[in-house]
Amino acid sequence: MTALAENEKMASNKPSAKFKAGGVSVALWPTEITANGRTMTVLKASLDKRYKDNATGEWKSSSSLSRNEVGQAVLCLVRAYAAMMEKSTDDEEVTTE
Repeated sequence: MTALAENEKMASNKPSAKFKAGGVSVALWPTEITANGRTMTVLKASLDKRYKDNATGEWKSSSSLSRNEVGQAVLCLVRAYAAMMEKSTDDEEVTTE
């Protein structure tokens, strides 16, 4: 599956969990993969920063983080990682490099 197709699939589903701190959030998405001829569901994480554009009043997303937002992102990612580890199965290979 291409990255675009994967993102479209993720967008059509709801996340299984979401962790927020300030304007930063991490969502966990169940995703089916095939490895060694077996299909399994794994969790993938997406990081998002939302902010309101003062000029237009629209909510937007950004990949740029301030010093404080980096800490918020780390907090969300640690929580997401803990949730992923709780839900991991013996079939999944977990590496912490």
